[in-house]
Amino acid sequence: MPLFKISTYTNPTRFMRWSGAILPFLWAVALTLLAVGLYQALFLAPADYQQGEAVRIMYVHVPSAYMATLVYAVVALASAVALIWRDPLADIAAQAAAPLGAGFTFVALASGSLWGEPMWGTWWVWDARLTSVLVLFFLYLGYIALVNAFDDPSRGARAGAILALVGAVDLPIIKFSVDWWNTLHQPASIVRLGGPTIAPELLWPLATLGLAFTLLFVSMLLVRMRSALMAAKLRAIKMAEIARFDAKGGDRPAADTPLQPAAR
Repeated sequence: MPLFKISTYTNPTRFMRWSGAILPFLWAVALTLLAVGLYQALFLAPADYQQGEAVRIMYVHVPSAYMATLVYAVVALASAVALIWRDPLADIAAQAAAPLGAGFTFVALASGSLWGEPMWGTWWVWDARLTSVLVLFFLYLGYIALVNAFDDPSRGARAGAILALVGAVDLPIIKFSVDWWNTLHQPASIVRLGGPTIAPELLWPLATLGLAFTLLFVSMLLVRMRSALMAAKLRAIKMAEIARFDAKGGDRPAADTPLQPAAR
């Protein structure tokens, strides 16, 4: 028996069972951390001596930017699993994560623009960090469009998976853009070899909200995956019903006809 069998961990029945069990706990922890983090950021954290109250935008911008890259890494990893092991649940995970990642990326770009105007005197500048994050947003949109561009879902999933893997090259560019090029964007101040340079009273709300955003993503991802699996199951039942009508020579029900309860 192989030491690692991907189907052991991605069996849809098992997934529905364990995800349903942990979702209430995940939602409770995520929402609690979100409330605590927002309270810390808005009422306990001090204003910055240079940026003033505008620094509070950081508490939405930084976690959103972090999630934008993290979610794309999830999409790329799930796409790799789907291509290598032909695992349908991995495709579902990638397709469920992509719109969430696009949302985080949009929030990062929008909040960054709001933060940049009072700090830099402009809403947007074509520096390496901002441009590479904008490219990431377009990669998300391209992946979503490509997956849904084919009549055959398997062809769309495969094409989207290839795009996701190719687009992953943008992740190290985003991470190291402030080191490789001269940009207006500040260098890393949290995840760095020498340790965080940000003051603890600013770091704790940021860390709390970063964890809250992560757990919110995991919760929403599981909900979307469960919905996709239930929709696929309903389609399979519908197709079986159509095949049964064809075998009996009766009138085939329309594709959007609701399923009828079995006769008692």
